[in-house]
Formats: sequence, structure tokens, C-alpha cells
Amino acid sequence: MSKFRKNKKGLPAISTASLPDIVFMLLFFFMVSTTMRETDLLIKKPLLPSAKEVKKLEQKSLVSTIYIGKAKDSKYGAGDKIQLNDKLSTVKDVRAFIYSERAKHNEDEVPYMTVSIKADINSYVGTITDIKKELRDINALKISYSSKPGDVKDNFK
Repeated sequence: MSKFRKNKKGLPAISTASLPDIVFMLLFFFMVSTTMRETDLLIKKPLLPSAKEVKKLEQKSLVSTIYIGKAKDSKYGAGDKIQLNDKLSTVKDVRAFIYSERAKHNEDEVPYMTVSIKADINSYVGTITDIKKELRDINALKISYSSKPGDVKDNFK
């Protein structure tokens, strides 16, 4: 008679052949779903005005943002400050900023580019008007004003 031996080796080792596939799939998922912050605000976070009809911008890659508000640091002085990308600028720098933003995109996309103005509710209208005039001079006519949903009466409290 033959003896039957019991296999005492235990469970087989886990196969790691599919591990690189899983790692790359997770990496791809996080790369697609994560958004990166583009700019560090050097101005105080703008308190946006309220508006009844608010519409979200569709293609955020075609939006260039201009921030207007008071500087966080007092060394920049009082009054409204303009932030373009990661630096405080003047109205004269808006032209170069828009040209550099246009250079980043194809010629076909340039007509669809939008300038978003995120101005603090307490900003001076003169500053915004100067920026609008500069944008008009370089034919950047698609302008969006950032606001929060709410009643317009909230702006006058």
C-alpha cells in the first residue's frame, strides 16, 4: 500500500505580477481627478459680490484670472492691488499678461479665451475701469466678473 503524504507547505505565495498594473491605474486615476492650485494669493481673499444669475465657466483652461483687492502684506501700501499669476502688478502689466496667456494656446482657441476679474466687493470702480480699458485696447473683449450666488441686496449691507 502506498502512503499518502499531506502537503504541509501552507498557502502558496501571492502573485505580484499584476501589482505594477494596479499601481499605474491608481496613479492615472489620481492624476486625472486631482486639480492643482495655480496661484498663491498675495492679496486678501476677495469678498465677491452677490448676483442673481450666476453661470459657471465651461473651459477653465481658456480662462485668465485677474485678482483685485487689498494686499495681505502692508509693505505693498494701501489701496487696490492687482495680482496677475503669482505677482502683484500694475494696470500697464495687464497687456503683457494677456499676450503671454494667448501665447500658451493655439490660434484656434484665442477667440474663446475669457478674462475673469475677481474683484473684492470693496474695490474701487476706477481700478476695474482701468483694467477694462486696457483689455479693450488689446481686443480682449470676453470678460467675466466672478460673483457668488445670492441676492443683489446683500452687496449693500
